[in-house]
Amino acid sequence: MNEQQFIEALKKKGIELSEKQIAQFKKYFELLVEWNEKMNLTAITDLEGVYLKHFYDSISASFYFDFSKVTTVCDVGAGAGFPSIPIKICFPHLHVTIVDSLNKRITFLNHLSDELQLENMNFVHARAEEFAQNAKYREQFDVVTARAVARLSVLSELCVPLAKQGGYFVALKAAAGAEELKDAKKALTTLGVALKEEFSFLLPVEESDRMLYIFDKIKGTPKKYPRKPGVPNKSPIQ
Repeated sequence: MNEQQFIEALKKKGIELSEKQIAQFKKYFELLVEWNEKMNLTAITDLEGVYLKHFYDSISASFYFDFSKVTTVCDVGAGAGFPSIPIKICFPHLHVTIVDSLNKRITFLNHLSDELQLENMNFVHARAEEFAQNAKYREQFDVVTARAVARLSVLSELCVPLAKQGGYFVALKAAAGAEELKDAKKALTTLGVALKEEFSFLLPVEESDRMLYIFDKIKGTPKKYPRKPGVPNKSPIQ
């Protein structure tokens, strides 16, 4: 997917990019490739791959969830900024917080944010488990999202405690999503969310399977979650 195809594909979905936004995506691509030579941010560095598998794939969440109706977004383990920064470029009003456990990625994100002139961005170097126990962030966000970080049973323990009651947990998944959802049933109930909507669709060009799950935060998360760093991964709530 080249730049023009990207612009057209978004237009068909009701997202019309301004010249500024088009330039921001171009700069994003250039910085990603440049910094990727110094540190491992992504295995995908060709223009067509980045525009399809990082930019378009991230924004696809907004085809099913209306980001224009929320303000605060937390992205857990965003790596090089996916999915939240492409979404932020399309929805500039959003206040985005990204938490990542690798400080060099946070350095990249700070630089990226400055270069793209993004406002209301907050980058935090922390383990997700500790971050979600911090009263400053716990149950503070309208939406918590993540892409390709961990299986849903593990991911929900890292993300759900950050969503405010009445807020949402939005998980971007590939083909294994349905299987993961079955495994995560107990975790999701325990943590205080209920499945609101699920969407299955194909990423264009390569026709690969994608799943999007939108969960409602219906009650407060018990204080013991998330457990200590590494524990959710070793023994998910089952």
